Amino acid sequence: MFKELKEKVFEANLKLVEYNLVVLTWGNVSAISEDGKYVVIKPSGVDYSKMTADMMVVTDMEGNVVEGNLNPSSDLATHLEIYRNYPEVKSVVHTHSRWATAFAQSECGIPCYGTTHADNFYGEIPCTRHLTAEEIENEYELNTGKVIVETFNSLGIDPLSVPAVLVRKHGPFAWGVTPQKAVESALVLEECAYMAYIGKTLTNNGIEPAPQALQDKHYFRKHGANAYYGQK
Repeated sequence: MFKELKEKVFEANLKLVEYNLVVLTWGNVSAISEDGKYVVIKPSGVDYSKMTADMMVVTDMEGNVVEGNLNPSSDLATHLEIYRNYPEVKSVVHTHSRWATAFAQSECGIPCYGTTHADNFYGEIPCTRHLTAEEIENEYELNTGKVIVETFNSLGIDPLSVPAVLVRKHGPFAWGVTPQKAVESALVLEECAYMAYIGKTLTNNGIEPAPQALQDKHYFRKHGANAYYGQK
């Protein structure tokens, strides 16, 4: 029943390795079924080199395993909370990619410093608040999802306009309308984090965000109603 979606999620997980976004087993990709009732996600702690599409785990929206013999990713509850709140999101990625994680650990969002960022994210990639001790102790992964949703809702951010977040002291989550797009969001996030770090270093932290007109031009020429980037 989920063969095609399992293949797509499996291939997306392998892309994390190809793009150097993960080491060891530090990452996962999931995707939600078309009817919004099930999620396919990477199994917990399985080496990417030994993983197969058949190992992908299918759960319902409460996290109950409905297909598969392995435990789902420990981050499942975070993914589910994003899906429950943002039905436009169809795939979620979590990594501990080096540069984005450095920003998360430094408790910094990533402002839009230039057009590479503006082509893909409309504005700053936010960093969440700290989880409280109680939130960490009880339902940690669920509360990680809740703090992501809280951050986007409180800032009025459209999750498809800024398809990534930095969880404070933890690392990045990214998403998209397909597994491929979600992985792309994670990859571009990592590149933007790297370039932001270099820019902050070269200017002794004096770098300014790109002018809003330039941000608007680059984002909307690619994503707006009258977009003209790429081929029809």
